[in-house]
Amino acid sequence: MPGTLPRFPSMPRGMTMPSLPRGINPPSLPSMPRGISMPSLPRIPSLPRMPSFPSLPRMPSFPSLPRMPSLPSMPRVVAVSASVSQTPRRLFQDVCSVIDHQTPAGLCGCCWALRPRYKRLVDNIFPEDPEDGLVKANMEKLTFFALSAPEKLDRIAAYLSERLTRELNRHRYGYVCIAMEAMEQLLLACHCQSINLLVESFLGTLRLLLENERQHLHLLATNAFVKFANIEEDTPSYHRSYDFFVSRFSEMCHTEHHDKDLQDKIRVSGIRGLQGVVRKTVDDELQVNIWEQRHMEQIVPALLVNLQQDTHCSSGSPAEQTEVCFRELLGRAAYGHINNAIKPVLMHLDSHSLWEGRSFAVRCFQIIMYSIQSQHSHLVIQQLLGHLDAHSRSPASVRAGIVEVLSEAAVIEATGSVGPTVLEVFNTLLRQLRQSVDYQLTGYLDPPGRQRTSSLEEKTLQDAVIKTIGSFANTLPVYQRSEVMLFIMGKIPVPGIYPALGSPNTGFEGIRMIQVMLLKSLLQVSSRYESTNLLTALPCSFLQPLLCFTLMEDPEIRLLVLCILTSLLDRHHNAERLRASVTMEVCVLELKEERCSRQDNLFIRKHAQRLYRHVFLTCKEESSGRSHYQALFTLLAVVSVELANEEVTLDLIRLTLALQELALSNQESLSVYNRCGVHALCAAFLHLLSHLGPPPPFTLLVSQVIEGRQSSAPHLLPEDVFSDSPSLPEGELQVDEASLFVQSKISEALTGSSYSAHSERLNTPYTPQITAEEERLSRRKSLVDVASLQMDPPFCCEAPQRPQTEQITFETLKNAIEDSGGAEEEERRRKMKERFQTAPFEEIAAHCGARSSQLQSRLDQVFSLIVRPPPSPSGFSPPRSTPLHEMKFPDLCVY
Repeated sequence: MPGTLPRFPSMPRGMTMPSLPRGINPPSLPSMPRGISMPSLPRIPSLPRMPSFPSLPRMPSFPSLPRMPSLPSMPRVVAVSASVSQTPRRLFQDVCSVIDHQTPAGLCGCCWALRPRYKRLVDNIFPEDPEDGLVKANMEKLTFFALSAPEKLDRIAAYLSERLTRELNRHRYGYVCIAMEAMEQLLLACHCQSINLLVESFLGTLRLLLENERQHLHLLATNAFVKFANIEEDTPSYHRSYDFFVSRFSEMCHTEHHDKDLQDKIRVSGIRGLQGVVRKTVDDELQVNIWEQRHMEQIVPALLVNLQQDTHCSSGSPAEQTEVCFRELLGRAAYGHINNAIKPVLMHLDSHSLWEGRSFAVRCFQIIMYSIQSQHSHLVIQQLLGHLDAHSRSPASVRAGIVEVLSEAAVIEATGSVGPTVLEVFNTLLRQLRQSVDYQLTGYLDPPGRQRTSSLEEKTLQDAVIKTIGSFANTLPVYQRSEVMLFIMGKIPVPGIYPALGSPNTGFEGIRMIQVMLLKSLLQVSSRYESTNLLTALPCSFLQPLLCFTLMEDPEIRLLVLCILTSLLDRHHNAERLRASVTMEVCVLELKEERCSRQDNLFIRKHAQRLYRHVFLTCKEESSGRSHYQALFTLLAVVSVELANEEVTLDLIRLTLALQELALSNQESLSVYNRCGVHALCAAFLHLLSHLGPPPPFTLLVSQVIEGRQSSAPHLLPEDVFSDSPSLPEGELQVDEASLFVQSKISEALTGSSYSAHSERLNTPYTPQITAEEERLSRRKSLVDVASLQMDPPFCCEAPQRPQTEQITFETLKNAIEDSGGAEEEERRRKMKERFQTAPFEEIAAHCGARSSQLQSRLDQVFSLIVRPPPSPSGFSPPRSTPLHEMKFPDLCVY
């Protein structure tokens, strides 16, 4: 009936209500104020009768406890209720609190009091109005209870998760935020040993929030996950999974929204979430392996997309947060994880065509090289080299972008080595250079000719490859640089040794271009090569083939070789201050000179004549221009500064006088400009040499000759010849005696000084000792002629001749070796004996070389009689191939 209290079910039989201890009275309910009656409650249907249970056996009686002292009675508190108008509202709140398990404020508290304590503590943290926020006092009670009873943490977390799910389903997002805040505080307050009891429910709650469509819930969940990721755990966990968070946070990094500010917030939140996943999993072997390819393919592109957005990183922007996260990710990568982290970067740059822009690709790999551990840098280089090989038929702009990234990575990688396979790096780059030359000459990237390329693009790629070779070489120690130079020299097609190198589609032009490109690469390596011992820097296996290129017809090749020699000899960087001039003040140049060491003396004694000989032969080339003569001057000046001693100085003077005689000779087919250039070279070098050590009379003599040329023959000085518009004389070049450097006057000027002890050396004219191979190379006109030397002579259809029937006897061999000439021969031998006693060593060596050449020619005549095919019965002699003793075999075929 209305107005009556609800009936509660009676106690089962056999069970009695526990009595209160003696001295304690049951609490009395406060009486209603006068004038206010109890409102009638709606009738609640009675609960079904509980089934009767069998009576329990009577428990044995225990001795009664001593009587407790009576507690003083508490003063009766009279509660002041609300006004009558608020009664229906309060009743509704009490009913809702019973249903939602919230703290009741009225008469229904008896149901709420029977609930577990942890649920009551959880319910107490939720205020009536969600805008009031978390009830801090009740949250402290819940935290204290959780720390006091850690075995109930899993129940507390599960109940909090249940409350949050219910509020989320009812779209009461204020209570969702309160529940999330409570879980965060419990996580931060719990000890590491008991945190695993909370984590499962916590991660499930975050997963629920991230699956919701509302953006602010995503931000809320991400912030909570970041706080959880910063907690260091000591106990292992075997049942966690972060796969969902990796995919969800990566998806947030790709968010597109019309509101730019909200988009940036979501992307930054996703990046911070990925950073939290990395921190939580990278050091825990029991967690998911974040370095697996499937995870890296999600994380790395998500970061690169945001790194690509902003070129100028502002504070708090996605690009700035991405760079921080990317650096942290790479900094934690171990040796076996580098490849999995770099491969998605390469794939992203390929799919978005970012190699051509180059700036973003360079920036990415700068971050990578600065972030990873230094001992792992060579792995990045190897990945880039493999990627370059995979794109060997891609457009030149793509290959040039990869090569430029390689160059920048090599500059950053400053540990002194690019890994165990140093030569493999240069082999890959040289292979790309050779392929680019083929593509440039054919115009196609593939044999069918479907993909076209331009010469300009390939030229850009070649320059990038050459720059990269130099960048790599600069990171190597000195001993490895010398190995690299020998390796590059072995790849250059040398005339007469590797005449058929190159693609069959490119021909001899391809060989010439490959020679130029490889020599440019060698120049890049040698430009910063600093060695204290020239014997190790320029061994015979390197110097001899290099000097052979000074005899090439191509002027570009000769110029490159001169620059390479200068850079290797110039250990004090004096070449930058030198220029071919007769008016420069040598004292102003501040040239750095050091005393010639023992190793340098050994080097110059061993290789000086060969070096002087090739300088002499280079001046005989008709295609030499201003740059060649300036390079020759710089080379001679560097030799005089770096390797200066009295013998070297006198040899250089002798070489200069020989070059002057070469310019005056009518036997050489040199143009007027070439002759004037050689005279200007001699004047500029003697002007410099006179200020480096010889006595003042020598300096005065050189100055007088130069002054005479300035007044009567300015076209013999470098200021006029090496200018943009030289004034050359018309017709044949006529030079007066006063404008020449005379050997007798120079000897007289050096008399009385320390150089006079070597006067005999100076009085002997310089005669270059030219070998047969050098003479052959100096006379050839093109690479076609070089290759034709290795071909068989054509078959000539001439009249049949009788086969040779000359008999080879002992007298024939003796006459071939000995040349009997009677009295004239005796006189010649007598003079030769006197010359051997007085002549300098160079002249004796030159004469012996001529004798050996004469002996070889006569032996060739004998061998031509011995090695011949048998006579044909028909009388015709088939075309004879090259004799075996004249064939040139590759080094790999000789045992």
